[in-house]
Amino acid sequence: MAKRTLPVLDPFFLASFRYAVGILIFIAILWAVEGRRALDYGGRLLPAAVYGVAGFCGFNILVWWGLVYTRPEHAAIIMALQTPMTALAVWMLRGMRPAPFTIGCIAAAICGVLLVVTKGDPLQAFGGGSLWGDLLVLLGAVSWVAYTQAGAHFAGWSPLRMTVLTAIPGTVGLVAINALTIAAGWTELPGLDQVLSVKWQLAYFIVFTVVLGVLGFNNGVKHLGALNAVLMLNLVPVIVFGIEAWLGRSFSAVEIGGAAVVIGALVANNLYLRHQSRRTP
Repeated sequence: MAKRTLPVLDPFFLASFRYAVGILIFIAILWAVEGRRALDYGGRLLPAAVYGVAGFCGFNILVWWGLVYTRPEHAAIIMALQTPMTALAVWMLRGMRPAPFTIGCIAAAICGVLLVVTKGDPLQAFGGGSLWGDLLVLLGAVSWVAYTQAGAHFAGWSPLRMTVLTAIPGTVGLVAINALTIAAGWTELPGLDQVLSVKWQLAYFIVFTVVLGVLGFNNGVKHLGALNAVLMLNLVPVIVFGIEAWLGRSFSAVEIGGAAVVIGALVANNLYLRHQSRRTP
């Protein structure tokens, strides 16, 4: 859906518009559920702004921009790497070293991504600007992994409150970046007819990927932990490959094999972690 919306709306406007509308819904929900005082940062504005800008600006701008140059199935597979990246982030920031089995799964997942991106031929990645797009998506994924570590800094806040108070500065950043690209002449403000031509896509992005998606994800992080919440995103590449196949796109054996390696490695690691958690008293 994103790949089919970007020819109409540039990635900077798309990212800023969907969050500008979504943040109004977020604020209304937080006010109704927890009251006006929940909008007070309580001295945590700086960390909320840092994580909000990194997560919402970094993720949205880089991923949407990358999708202009790469294919949706490539982006989906790269996004699946957030699981091993989260494991590495927990290791570096909290000193919790992943088990050898998890490290092996991380290595396998990276190899699978390389197979998909290069189609088994490293030179293939340099054709058609795909490598640049893949790199942008990867950096966007790293930005979201950084955001998953935010919970430790907002003890006492509900997932709803953390979502809203980090999304506010993130949205301000998105709007500011879009304004900068327009002022610099890199992009143009779309006309009303362009916006209305993709109104249903925008409605989907606002309701499902912004409001329900981000709020649901942060609830998952709160109750399941960052790694297990990110593991749920492993369904993304499977769904994207299925949609593209349904739309008539064919895939090479190497691409399918690479996708299978990534999904297999992530599922194996998921099962391993759950088995280990059951063994821990």
